[in-house]
Amino acid sequence: MKRKLDSLGSLFLQQREGFSSIPYLCSAGIPTIGFGNTFYPDGRRVTMKDKPITRAYAIEIFTLVVAQFEKDVNSLVKSIITQNQFNVLVSFAYNVGSDIDVDMIAEGLGDSTLLKLINANPNDPKIAKEFAKWNKANGKVNNGLISRRQLEAELYFKK
Repeated sequence: MKRKLDSLGSLFLQQREGFSSIPYLCSAGIPTIGFGNTFYPDGRRVTMKDKPITRAYAIEIFTLVVAQFEKDVNSLVKSIITQNQFNVLVSFAYNVGSDIDVDMIAEGLGDSTLLKLINANPNDPKIAKEFAKWNKANGKVNNGLISRRQLEAELYFKK
């Protein structure tokens, strides 16, 4: 069965990303719009010169982008996980990337120790510490990411 982000997961992710109708530079210095989107549905990158978008269009973009991350998480996770755990992993991948490639460099969920632990035992308490390691933007510790990873870890283990 292929999982989908449920309404609580969608709300959690949208709250973590926040909404902006105008382009802004995210903590990594990348032009972003809507709910943390760096691309439009047609593949164009967001630029700082882009016109404002409506909340409805931002939700449309978000829905399309989330669908790809749902697919990625479904293919990467080999163990049986709860809906909360799935929601958190989509949120995590949405933020750091899926990292589905052939190298073994952890640039996102795909090659991460986090994923390895989840696939070995999705209830391993060491998983919480792995979330906490993903707290940097451009190599610098970011307070917003510290908070986000703590919330993700809490939700991941919530029954």
